[in-house]
Amino acid sequence: MRIVAKFLFLVLFCSMSVFAQNKELLYDFYEIPQSLMVNPGVKTSQKWYAGIPVLSGLSFQGATSGVTVNDLFANDGVDFTTKVQDRLLAVMGDRDDFSTTSQIEGFTVGFRGKNRPDDYYSFGMYGEMDVISYWPKDLAILAFEGNGGNNIGRSFDLGDLNLRGEMVNVFHFGINRKVSAALTVGARAKIYSSIFQFQSINNSGSFVTTPGQNNVYESTINADMQLQTAGVRGFYDIVEEDTGTTQKDVTSLFTERVLFGGNLGLGLDFGFSYELNPQTTITGSILDLGFISNSKDVWNYTFSGSTTTDGISVFLPQDINNVNNDLWQELLDEIDAALPHGENQSGYISWRPVKVYGSIRYDFGEGGNPVFDNCGCGVNSGGGTNRDYYRNSIGGQLFMLKRPKGVQAALTGFYQRRFGRTLSLKGTYTIDKYSITNVGLGANLQLGPVNFYVLADNLLSYSNIADSHYASLQFGFNIISWNDN
Repeated sequence: MRIVAKFLFLVLFCSMSVFAQNKELLYDFYEIPQSLMVNPGVKTSQKWYAGIPVLSGLSFQGATSGVTVNDLFANDGVDFTTKVQDRLLAVMGDRDDFSTTSQIEGFTVGFRGKNRPDDYYSFGMYGEMDVISYWPKDLAILAFEGNGGNNIGRSFDLGDLNLRGEMVNVFHFGINRKVSAALTVGARAKIYSSIFQFQSINNSGSFVTTPGQNNVYESTINADMQLQTAGVRGFYDIVEEDTGTTQKDVTSLFTERVLFGGNLGLGLDFGFSYELNPQTTITGSILDLGFISNSKDVWNYTFSGSTTTDGISVFLPQDINNVNNDLWQELLDEIDAALPHGENQSGYISWRPVKVYGSIRYDFGEGGNPVFDNCGCGVNSGGGTNRDYYRNSIGGQLFMLKRPKGVQAALTGFYQRRFGRTLSLKGTYTIDKYSITNVGLGANLQLGPVNFYVLADNLLSYSNIADSHYASLQFGFNIISWNDN
């Protein structure tokens, strides 16, 4: 049980450097080849492209829906215990979360079919880490205030413990087809090679202290909880052994898992772009409709049952200095011994976090058509509305993400300005559970065949990142061929 407690504490601690999954600046920024990754049906203008390995797509984003680092650690003369009470326990609810998501592309390639120029193919590999831990409000209050005083008779909800995480390597292949001058559709197949996965969801139970019969107070616990892990124990055992080859062994196991040596899964992406008229376009995509079958290196921990104990009868925390500090641990040991708990190696299915995007865009300000000239596009080369080139675009985007406690949504307004084929800028304003002042800016630069892009969110917070609820940075390099270069 102590191993599990250490593991859960590590997850909560690491998640304080939080990340989110919305890529509102990249979405429908079709001048950037990586926009295919958030909408397989985005319109494509390149003949082919190749990402520079490891540097073609890096995404780092951060967000917190509750407390910030500055709230707790600012040098403002306020006692830290008071900060925890007033700025953490009193403010954050059980639907606030700490989450971390990052992506690094290993390689990526896209090309137009020689015999079928209406089709654009892409394939590659990227690594992704995703962890979410909801704030365990009742458990945090129990740990900080104890079960005495005003908490006598209060039922603490053990179901507040809700977390999920994984690191996965993804191999993908996609087809983007220009069905007509107005409609482009796309699909992508994925093979997931899991490095590790863990989850503790759908927990339930309660802990309550009431006036007792054999002692002043008695505590009752009812629990139905489970921690499922796959791939974690292998790394844990290597570190625990602490041999002279620990680093080498971890690297070897990590590489094996990256290259199909761990648990495997399948997934699909779908997307489309449709021009309602020459200047108005709607788009949509759904990503990571998939799962991973966890059957290797599985280690699950269960904690289920009910018991009542009259172990200690003090008020916490005000009496903590007047009693033996071992009493609280003795109570935990008594509960630990009374409740059925154990380990098993039962396999399980973990579902990928499904993401949905949608947008509407209005283009205006004619300025020629350099982006689509000589692109080798079958439908485009014969004329049509997509050959019309506009310098400006405005519109709105919707993002939704499936999480263990429901769907998270974000709404974005954007303006994009194009300066020929060389430079394109996109500004966004996003509202979600993390921030209502998220202003972002993205730039795509094309110098001959070399493409570079950088996208940054919540620029207003950069003067004090520690006090920010959201921060994001994405960038990458590609080599693009528009015709014969």
